[in-house]
Amino acid sequence: MNLDFDADELAFRDEVRAFLAAELPDDIRTAVADRTDLTKEQIVRWHGILHRRGWAVPKWAAEHGGRGWTPAQKYIFQEELSLARAPDEFSFNVAMIGPVIARFGTDAQKERFLPPTASLDIWWCQGFSEPGSGSDLASLKTTAVRDGDDYIVNGQKIWTTLAQHADWIFALVRTDPNAPKPQMGISFLLIDMTTPGITVRPIRTIDNHHEVNEVFFDDVRVPAENLIGQENKGWDYAKHLLGNERSGIARIGLSKERLRWARATAKEMAADGRMTQREHARLLRELIETEIDLKALELTQLRVVAADSAGGGGDPGAGAAASSILKVKGSDIQQRMTEIMMTLAGPAGLAQPDLDHGRNEEPQDRWLPAAAPYYFTMRKVSIYGGSNEIQRNIVAKTVMGL
Repeated sequence: MNLDFDADELAFRDEVRAFLAAELPDDIRTAVADRTDLTKEQIVRWHGILHRRGWAVPKWAAEHGGRGWTPAQKYIFQEELSLARAPDEFSFNVAMIGPVIARFGTDAQKERFLPPTASLDIWWCQGFSEPGSGSDLASLKTTAVRDGDDYIVNGQKIWTTLAQHADWIFALVRTDPNAPKPQMGISFLLIDMTTPGITVRPIRTIDNHHEVNEVFFDDVRVPAENLIGQENKGWDYAKHLLGNERSGIARIGLSKERLRWARATAKEMAADGRMTQREHARLLRELIETEIDLKALELTQLRVVAADSAGGGGDPGAGAAASSILKVKGSDIQQRMTEIMMTLAGPAGLAQPDLDHGRNEEPQDRWLPAAAPYYFTMRKVSIYGGSNEIQRNIVAKTVMGL
């Protein structure tokens, strides 16, 4: 198995790097580098730049507006985005609902939804988790009862990211409460967020940001034509979606960029006396250990890319295990990098951005007020997309036969 990029792939990498150097706006690059939240305007603007270049949904099939890229090109593109401090792809549209509609939707659904999904003219959010139904998602209680040409939806979703901006939500709903297994009674619906009966309520997270929400459905009438695939088969479509989400959560390029930044920052702090040589040596050892783990994770990802490039994919169980491994180790390394960031910040990392808004940090220190909020908010990465405990169970079952 060859894990090296060939000449065409290296040329493609150079093309991506040149594009990012020329087209990535400075304000967006700075926001990503400083770990500050992007505004909706910035997200839409950057997506528009990618869309005009034809790179907003490159992983989609060419017939749906994608580029028909190889697995290696997809991997290179994602890594170069992170290394250039560009925003990640808008995953709800690009990696989640778009591929589901393309694979399982009707021709009418593809025609209606895929073009505005690709351009971000429709902003999607994900309605999966509920109070008491997170890792055990199959226990969800939001119901959809057929009434003529519509479904009547009642229930609640929680931790709905960026629902305050969303035009539509793709939701898992229970359509057969008497199914022999909980997974058998779930369907996949597309719901217009402007429909009467929908209420979005903000949740302030531990970093004091408004990123997630509660979404309530009270007798919400949804056209039956918005059902994806077959009724009561939504669990199958959700598994397809979550496999894409978990692989993306590894975010190897992001961890590489954070590691590179931490090395440079530690060197500067040691040189100007803000860190003792003993502290620097101890941190350097931690960085080296993290880099070794990251390299092992990268090789795992590249093996998946190489297998896909060979036209295989092999055993579906092995593919599920690979996405779970990438999710567990990728989130672990991301969290470890936030701990290193807190070590570098020291007491200055305890600054509260809202309280210290008037501070005039030097450009190289703009990251300091974000250190603690970033550390706290990244605790969630081992939970969303399927908790790491659940992913370890998948690996134990599919790889170890336990």
